[in-house]
Amino acid sequence: MTEYRVPRKFPTTVVGSYPKLPQAENLVRARKAGQISEGEFREMIKPSIREVVEDQLWAGIDVVSDGEQARDDMVVYFAERLGGFGPGGWVRVFDNEYFKKPVVVGRIEWVRPVTVDLWSYAASVSGGRPVKATLTGPYTMMEWSFDPHRRDRKELMIELARAVRREVEELVRAGARYVQVDEPALSTRPFKEEADMLKEAIEIVFRGLEVKRIVHVCYGRLERILPYILDYPVDQFDLEMKNSNFRLLPYLKEYGYDKELGYGVVDVHSFRVESVEEIKDSIDRLMREGFVGPEKVYLDPDCGLKRLPREIARAKLRNIAEAARLAREEW
Repeated sequence: MTEYRVPRKFPTTVVGSYPKLPQAENLVRARKAGQISEGEFREMIKPSIREVVEDQLWAGIDVVSDGEQARDDMVVYFAERLGGFGPGGWVRVFDNEYFKKPVVVGRIEWVRPVTVDLWSYAASVSGGRPVKATLTGPYTMMEWSFDPHRRDRKELMIELARAVRREVEELVRAGARYVQVDEPALSTRPFKEEADMLKEAIEIVFRGLEVKRIVHVCYGRLERILPYILDYPVDQFDLEMKNSNFRLLPYLKEYGYDKELGYGVVDVHSFRVESVEEIKDSIDRLMREGFVGPEKVYLDPDCGLKRLPREIARAKLRNIAEAARLAREEW
């Protein structure tokens, strides 16, 4: 298979999740209920992953994902497959969204590959386009779990970082070129001591690996955390922008941002499909700021697409790809 050539300017990508297909939802429930084994589940979920990848290819996305079709929750999915966690009770996230908050019951350890087989399958059906591997980060795993023993937070996070590191090593060995660590919890505690603690964990996760190193953070008062994270040893920060009306742009310029930027140009909390012209205007707005060139800008949604109807997610991605094509001709 010929390797796909990612455009030099304004490559398009996704943050990770995609609307859960009905058959995938049914399989997740069946596995939870013990009606199918983990092995059966991982085979039976593959057709859903293929459909999701095909949607992204149809839309013209350059760096795709498996759509996280196997994951019921970004924290629970990993907690169930690492050593040191036990099941917890239901906790309300927002509105009518709940999840079973994992409980720390012992030392956190990597046991076996969690994402590699399904990442590899997605890569086998991506037509040569790179598949971004997405992992829930150690800080978010720590913050969104319950530790009844009240262990030292940094110690717990370092254990989680080492477990994530083992998973990243396996992904790189399998051929992953883009690895993204998702840290949405960081924006909920935008303090220097928290950012410094995560920096040490990120160094553990990525040190010495030949891979595109990405950290995704979204929502909250990101401008308060920016000064403390810009020296992280990563290649790219993927940031929500559209939902907050690009509030971060002057801060990025002020702080001399010089990494790659995952630039969120469609709002995943809105069913409205942004037009090609609207997305192109958002790209132009970034270019006029002048602190980052088109070779360092990856265009994507603000966050994962899982809460949108599939047809709306497809349309948003299609318009991102078309706006990127127009921007490449101008910039």
